[in-house]
Amino acid sequence: MNAPNRYELFVLDDGEKLVEVSEDTKIPNAATIKIHKQDHTLGNMLRAQLLAMPQILFAGYKVPHPLHPYFLIKIQTDGSITPSECLEQASSKLIQTMLSLEAKFRQEFSFKDVEGVGGVGGTDDPYGTAGGGGGTGAWGGGRDYLDF
Repeated sequence: MNAPNRYELFVLDDGEKLVEVSEDTKIPNAATIKIHKQDHTLGNMLRAQLLAMPQILFAGYKVPHPLHPYFLIKIQTDGSITPSECLEQASSKLIQTMLSLEAKFRQEFSFKDVEGVGGVGGTDDPYGTAGGGGGTGAWGGGRDYLDF
């Protein structure tokens, strides 16, 4: 089979850098950044975060081949900031967004224990359908698990 070993998709080799930046000589204030051992998940989130920044003129990414675990992200700025600095800022904002999402997720599922579903003597029901009612479980009030 042509697929690489699973660990090769996320473990950096000795001397391998996670990020390589190459300045674009044909386009002003632009760079192509190669990020190793990552895929569409991070690429699309970074692209979206970059496009939300007012200094960005262009941001796009591509995965050249599905068997190679890296993607290329191209960034062009208005000149007030370098593409590398924009990527750092976008990464920091993305980390903060993910931490906020995790906190909201944990808070929402902490209500499950308060409402009396699961715990001692009960069954853990990840879909909030305890009691067979289908709508009065952990989510309460006729809501199902898709109603966030």
